[in-house]
Amino acid sequence: MSSRALTELLHGQGAHADPVACIDDLPAELAARLAAGFPHSIGQLVFHMNYWMDYELRRIRGGRPAYPEHSSESFPPAPSPTDAQDWDRLRKRFASLLADFTTLADSSPEEMQRQIETVREGDQKVAGTLEAVLWQMVAHNSYHTGQIAMIRRVLGAWPPRAGGDTW
Repeated sequence: MSSRALTELLHGQGAHADPVACIDDLPAELAARLAAGFPHSIGQLVFHMNYWMDYELRRIRGGRPAYPEHSSESFPPAPSPTDAQDWDRLRKRFASLLADFTTLADSSPEEMQRQIETVREGDQKVAGTLEAVLWQMVAHNSYHTGQIAMIRRVLGAWPPRAGGDTW
C-alpha cells in the first residue's frame, strides 16, 4: 500500500476515527473517568498508545528498548491524569509521536523495506521491516482509538468537537 494510505490511516481517514480529534477536546476529568465495563480510562489508553509509539520509534531509530515483561507495564498504575496540565502533556506527546510516524510513512520504498532490529525473540516470527512496523502501529492505534470513541460515547461525550460518526 502507499504512504498516502498509511498517513490517512494514522490520522483516521475513511472508517477510522481521527485519534487526535478523539482526545483533543476532552477535559482531564473525563479522560480520567472509568466507564462501566471498561478496564481502562481514556487517559490510560492514550498513555498506552504513547508507550508503544515511543517504544517502536526507539527501535526504528536503532535503539534496543527493554520489552515489558507484562502488558500492565505499558499502562500507568494510577487511573490516569486528572490534572489538566498532565493531561495536556499526554495529549501533546501523543500528537507529537503520531507526527513522527506520519513522517516515517513518507519514507522511500527502499527505506520502507529496511529491517528493524528485533528486541525480543517473539519479534523474529513476524515481518520486521519499517513498513510492517508502521502498519502494526496503524492497527494498534486504530484499535485503541475505537475504544476511546466507545468510552466517550458511554460517557455522553461523543462526538468530539472536530466531528465523528455518530452510528
